[in-house]
Amino acid sequence: MAATELPTCRWGILTTGLISSWFVADLVMPREDAKAKHIIQAIGSSSLEKSRDFAAKYVKDVPYQTTVYGSYEEVYNDPNIDCVYVGSPHGFHKRDCLAAIAAGKNVLCEKAFTINAREAREVFDAAKAKGVYVAEAMWLRHRPMLADLRKLLYEDKVIGEVFRTTSDFQMQLDIASLPATSRYKDLSLGAGSMLDIGIYPLTWAILTLDPGTPTQSEDPKILAAQSFVDGIEVTTSLILHYPSSGRQGVVTTTTERRKGASEIIATIDGTNGFVEVEGAVPSHPRSFTVYPKWTEDKKPEGKKYDYQRLQQGFIYEADNTALDIAAGRKESPIVPWAESIRVMEIMDEVRRQGGTKYPQDSA
Repeated sequence: MAATELPTCRWGILTTGLISSWFVADLVMPREDAKAKHIIQAIGSSSLEKSRDFAAKYVKDVPYQTTVYGSYEEVYNDPNIDCVYVGSPHGFHKRDCLAAIAAGKNVLCEKAFTINAREAREVFDAAKAKGVYVAEAMWLRHRPMLADLRKLLYEDKVIGEVFRTTSDFQMQLDIASLPATSRYKDLSLGAGSMLDIGIYPLTWAILTLDPGTPTQSEDPKILAAQSFVDGIEVTTSLILHYPSSGRQGVVTTTTERRKGASEIIATIDGTNGFVEVEGAVPSHPRSFTVYPKWTEDKKPEGKKYDYQRLQQGFIYEADNTALDIAAGRKESPIVPWAESIRVMEIMDEVRRQGGTKYPQDSA
């Protein structure tokens, strides 16, 4: 490969749900700042019709032909695929990752990576034994916004010493009205707000309260509570406390309330100011504003850093995955295996204190 040539990643897309459609739509959209070339090599679903419909809708106006399959196994066995993107529900992640790994495929698997930390270790052990690349698709961590914000907080210290982060994710599902067949009521699929959306405000807290690298992070103390409807967790509140600094994170999530007009998805407080992160929900940030310390009756003037673009933001994790694979890496330096396990351990502890139990916990 020439020094100026971009690496190419040929993707096999597993499942045709909403998250897969977002991922593919971002990758096929033209852009000038690409760090890699992405080809949607194949689509795999439970039926050929679903794959065809998905490809017709989301893989358009591209200079290549996408293969459609009516099974996952055909994706795993396709020799033209460089990396499998796993977009299935949480409860299937371990199964689908292990199948792809067994076929010798590199894998980018959606968050939450698995149901619990034990499953995550099992997947990474298999990847190590097979010698393939596996990473958790926590797209929030790959955004340039996060690297810039962490630099401002801990190198430039624009708000002094950080002492608290708050973040809340709200989504209206009305669990009580859903049929028993809904994935949102299936515990074996990881039902509940914590794994589905709570991981995002949790990530905001982790990334803004701990200045360490992913391999040199402090494990916070955790205090958590959960509430349930029809046996499904619908609201989680947790406090993260970092003993070495005294920093605290207040993380809340619920599927019982529709988000209001407020566009502040996270707030970071410091001794000399504060930062407000703006966006639709914690998974979709678009900007943040740095404010000086609030000393008057009126809100102080802030400096806004805008990161809005046409794509939703999946391009960053896709680019980094392509670069990792091209470089021969087996882990993502942004989301290494140990960090995915650590986050799963935190959520395991939240569920232990809150009372959420999945069938896989006792497997």
